Amino acid sequence: MHLTNNELKKYYFGAYDFAVTDDGYLQAFQYSAAQIEYFKHLDEFFYDRCTASTSKTLEFITTATEISFDYKIIWRGSDDTFELTIDGLITQIYYLKDMKDEGRLTFTLPEGNKRAVIYLPADATVLIKDLSINADATAPVKNTKVLWLGDSITQGYGTLRSAETYVSIANRLLDYDIINQGIGGYVYDKGSLMKMGGYTPDKLIVALGTNQFGDKDLTPIEEYYVRLFEIYGQDIPALVITPLWRGDVPDGEPTLIKFCDRLKSILKTYPNITIVDGFNLIPHLSEYYLDDLHPNPLGAEVYANNLVNIIRRVGF
Repeated sequence: MHLTNNELKKYYFGAYDFAVTDDGYLQAFQYSAAQIEYFKHLDEFFYDRCTASTSKTLEFITTATEISFDYKIIWRGSDDTFELTIDGLITQIYYLKDMKDEGRLTFTLPEGNKRAVIYLPADATVLIKDLSINADATAPVKNTKVLWLGDSITQGYGTLRSAETYVSIANRLLDYDIINQGIGGYVYDKGSLMKMGGYTPDKLIVALGTNQFGDKDLTPIEEYYVRLFEIYGQDIPALVITPLWRGDVPDGEPTLIKFCDRLKSILKTYPNITIVDGFNLIPHLSEYYLDDLHPNPLGAEVYANNLVNIIRRVGF
């Protein structure tokens, strides 16, 4: 069957809003128009990344053996991937470094009923259209809406694999209906927090602070949480992951430890916040990182599995 853009939206996860371009491609957004406008005036670097295909997936429960669609890449941050998983196992990968900016992708699926998930690139902006699937399909039902806020690690930079970011790995186990608002280089900025009309998450996950670990004044962090809970209410469950490691700069670790201690003091004033100590999630060894800052695929696997274990243990 061939899906129109409107029909495709039913199978498209990770998007808050959609638009159709003049040449007929469907573009998905994880931010509201007002938030995108904010980043546009703030900095081109953040603007490019706020419209990336971060944590967006096409998901089908189907007996189909082939799915194909036209794609168009309108921005590249780093060359990661399109990836297919079948019942949670990665079975096919297309690397952006080998791809033109426009083309058609075909994914081959095994016989039988299964759950197929296509991960779109995390650090590039991809538009799609004319999706065809050679059997009927239904969309999976996800019951828990989670808004995930963070910086480049949450966006997915470092693994160079869209299905192997820590958010992607964790969510294969948790199966949340997520919107990932991670942006490379970002910090605690209350100005980026705006009510998104028609969207109310059940939970929040925040993973920020890595890019301001040397700051003396933590007033922006205090103001961020005031604003966050003005928007979503004081009762919404929130899980906050403190920064992981800074092995990329001299005195990074001791400076980050002091920052995290001060950050935790702010977080502990909110009874609805569960604090996860990022220092305990990944070994502080270069083998687990791209650059002693961003987790590589091995680091992301360890990060995600430890995070999921904590989420399940505390009942978040």
